[in-house]
Amino acid sequence: MNQNHAKSSDERFFAADWRALIAYLAAVLLLLLAIPAQSAGFLEHEISFSEADIQAQVDKNGPLQKSYGKGAVVVTLDDPPRIRLGEPEGRLTVTARLTLTLLGQPAALVDVVGAAGVRYDDESKAFYLDQPQIRSIHSADLSPAAEPLARQAISRLMENYFRHKPVYVLRQDGAAQEQAARWLLRSIRIEAGRVVAVLSVV
Repeated sequence: MNQNHAKSSDERFFAADWRALIAYLAAVLLLLLAIPAQSAGFLEHEISFSEADIQAQVDKNGPLQKSYGKGAVVVTLDDPPRIRLGEPEGRLTVTARLTLTLLGQPAALVDVVGAAGVRYDDESKAFYLDQPQIRSIHSADLSPAAEPLARQAISRLMENYFRHKPVYVLRQDGAAQEQAARWLLRSIRIEAGRVVAVLSVV
């Protein structure tokens, strides 16, 4: 009887040990699985700049005029485009009013709406609009027959403008986070009202 009781106690003891060991190993495994995710988060940081920051830079960029087809089409952007972030989702909207002179006809005012992404150029440490696309043009002065040629010329001007005119420049005398971004930028995303840059040390 005593032997059976001792055997039962031993079995319970070893069973408890096995359960404790399994629980311990499970905890260690979960910890090891969590470390990479925690490390990735620890080694990443976000900075952001606002729609107002972008608009302030665009306002500094100045006018632009381009001539196409040996002067047959002249497109002039006198006033800075307006930028709205997060519309459509993950992109931005550009609106502008241009002057278009087509085949020697009187100048026509054209309202343009476009969409674009944002890209970063490491050499200039600046952000530019990426692949701007014209969504619509409207002018009371243009005939429907002239709209395809006008759209083509305006698209070329907008692409040229945003290829060379930054929408935000990282400052050398800026905050520590912004100085870090000059070297450690990993990715960009557009949200409503702001652009978020993800920094990483790896």
